[in-house]
Amino acid sequence: MSRRPSSRRAALRLGGTAVAAALAVPALGSPARAADAAGGAGLDPRPGSDGLGDPLFPTLGNGGYQVSHYDLTFDFTPRTYDFTGSVTLRATATQDLSAFNLDTDGHTIETVTVDGRAAAWTLAEGESGQELTVTPRRPLRRSTAFTVEIRYHGNGKAPRTGLTGWRFGSDGGFACAAQSSRADTFFPCNDHPSDKATWTFHISAPRGYVATANGELLHRTPRSDGSTVWHFALRERMATELVGIAVVEGTYLYGSGPRGLPLRHVVPQGQEETYRPVVDRTADHLVWLEEKFGRYPFSVYGCHIYDGYSDALENQTLSLFSTDWFEPDDEGRPVWETTMVHELVHQWYGDCVTPADWQQAWLNEGPAVYYAALYGQERGWSVLEDTMRAAYAALDEVRAEHGPPGLPRELGGTNIYDGGALVLYALRLRLGERRFSRVMRLWPERFKDRNVTSEDFIRHTVRVSGDRSLDRFLRDWLFGAVNPPMPHRPDWKAAA
Repeated sequence: MSRRPSSRRAALRLGGTAVAAALAVPALGSPARAADAAGGAGLDPRPGSDGLGDPLFPTLGNGGYQVSHYDLTFDFTPRTYDFTGSVTLRATATQDLSAFNLDTDGHTIETVTVDGRAAAWTLAEGESGQELTVTPRRPLRRSTAFTVEIRYHGNGKAPRTGLTGWRFGSDGGFACAAQSSRADTFFPCNDHPSDKATWTFHISAPRGYVATANGELLHRTPRSDGSTVWHFALRERMATELVGIAVVEGTYLYGSGPRGLPLRHVVPQGQEETYRPVVDRTADHLVWLEEKFGRYPFSVYGCHIYDGYSDALENQTLSLFSTDWFEPDDEGRPVWETTMVHELVHQWYGDCVTPADWQQAWLNEGPAVYYAALYGQERGWSVLEDTMRAAYAALDEVRAEHGPPGLPRELGGTNIYDGGALVLYALRLRLGERRFSRVMRLWPERFKDRNVTSEDFIRHTVRVSGDRSLDRFLRDWLFGAVNPPMPHRPDWKAAA
């Protein structure tokens, strides 16, 4: 995600030790009952955990299983904001399961089945949403693949327990901004970046609207009421926080990137000529970044520009941008391109290679801020060293208030963004351009489609550079209470 220069995005505080705890009320029509007794030597069924213990968001995600695929059907009515949906999860049990949880918020659950058989379920209020507890008729053995289907309905503007991921435009439509924990306001899921899956989407849009989702548009199915179902497939795994569904009054614009990479963008209807020159810059951005990181990691990319959103977000294969970004600066320069580059960097750093938990978020934001600033310098819009020096002067105070870059106490602070970029700038000064570039290029190649931590980055840097002293160097920069000295910049000081 990019932050506006004029105001820092409010930090999302869901940390602490709170546990989702409220009275679990049996769902109407689905009385909770214990699972049928099941035989089998060595079977020891227990409920999966109702949170993964993330350092910043302890109640996010659920234990006991790993999702391999989501299939989402979503039927949305503009202006009324009513929707119906069904989601099918293919998953594998990582323990013997008597019951398991899904994250959901603001939905009316209609039916739940496990492997085609009706399952008991309950809903409980939690700190960051609702916990849907599913009890299959028979326990699930560890390593067993199973399928869960949930049918539900709701309203996009309905009250929710936690924050919402819904963003509404003047067209009566919506776009999804699920980061970091709000995919569950659209569909029940295992809402944590450590559980990545492949996806298929079937999103309906009435006449005059288009639907978007991550991945490739496969085909469209017209319906007798004049609406259309848009079918998408994302064959590369994705975390729930990067889902990019939308129903808007928009127009698809197409282009081609390196090696014929398909580019598809969505811009406001009637403003195609305004935004075509903007989205056409994407091909050059891809060329520039592929020189840094290697081949773009997915099969399609695009920009969704929407007046219902106020920021910029790296939804996988379809970054989301506010219309407000695309104004020239006082000198008439298109500095908004640095924001486009920022979100495109995330396709490698954050989307393809994904943090194992939210305390590792500097691994996403640090590279995005650093390379966007580098791009701005190469275009003559800014000076990277001046940007980094200003960040260095302020970072001691930021560390004290929000934690160091590698141990943030909340999500969204300057320590993750500017502080993360400063770690990389210091590393570049220490290593030199050639070795630094090799470290950064090999990271998405080596860890493609995986979840990672700061420890992985430290070990990777030591291994690629062959310099063991970088272990201590990076630990001081990532976890220290104060700024270490900037290499080769002895005059740099913290602000008084």
